[in-house]
Amino acid sequence: MKELSLNILDIAQNSVKAGATLVEIQLTETAETLTIRIVDNGCGMTAAQVESVMDPFFTTRTTRSVGLGVPLLKLAAEQTGGSVEIASSAEAADHGTAVTALFYKNHIDFTPLGDIISTVTALIQGAPGIDWRFVHSRGGDAVTLDTRELRAVLGDVPLDQYDVMQWIGDYLREGYEALPACE
Repeated sequence: MKELSLNILDIAQNSVKAGATLVEIQLTETAETLTIRIVDNGCGMTAAQVESVMDPFFTTRTTRSVGLGVPLLKLAAEQTGGSVEIASSAEAADHGTAVTALFYKNHIDFTPLGDIISTVTALIQGAPGIDWRFVHSRGGDAVTLDTRELRAVLGDVPLDQYDVMQWIGDYLREGYEALPACE
């Protein structure tokens, strides 16, 4: 994929398909690294599925026999000298999945983050019944959005309503304008 935000979109959509009610997207950026962590409380995966998910020919989809989301994320991370780790549990009491990818930003093969604002808004609009928590921290500052807080203010107003989506995009843009660059 040409932008890491598209990888984030793909992995987070897997969380939606896994029945998650809360998906957390955490970006932690330093001058040298970018860590992407996507955590959900979905149905989780067995140990065998976690091992298989790095294989591009493993998928739970019935429409095709190839699953490229995680393998492409792994390739992008490893091309920079980074890595991808997956922790998951399908146990009834403690289920969910965490995907963590580490990238070295100064490597020539580092894929740019891309349009993360559009990614976050698309995820919220595409699954407005799910709670989303987004945090992009850089140099001690952060852009944050938690739909649980929005729901507390909005009451019965749906998150995917046009005005709400417009506000979310504007809110994130303002946050990024105030976020300092990594030095």
